[in-house]
Amino acid sequence: MATTANNPAASDTRRDPFGLVVYSRENCHLCQDMIAALHKLQVQLSFHLEVVDVDSDEALRSRFGLKVPVLVAEGEEICHYHLDPVALDAYFAKIR
Repeated sequence: MATTANNPAASDTRRDPFGLVVYSRENCHLCQDMIAALHKLQVQLSFHLEVVDVDSDEALRSRFGLKVPVLVAEGEEICHYHLDPVALDAYFAKIR
C-alpha cells in the first residue's frame, strides 16, 4: 500500500512540488531512517514524498528484493540503503 506525506509549505498552488518515491518495506530500520531524513528535508526542498511498500506487489518485491530503501524520482534511482544528500542535491540541481 502506498502512502504519501506532503510538506505543508508545498501546498502553495503557484507551483507543484517535485515528487520522490521511496521503495521500502515494513520493519526496515534503513527505510525508516531514509524516510525520516526526507521528511526533515521537505521543509527546505519542497517536494512530494510517496512511500511504496515493495512487499505489497510481487513485481516490486522481485525488482527490489533486499535492495531497500531505494529513492527514485521520475524513474531515476537517486540512491539506495542510505540517503545520499549529495546525490539528492545533484538531482534537484539538474531538474530545477
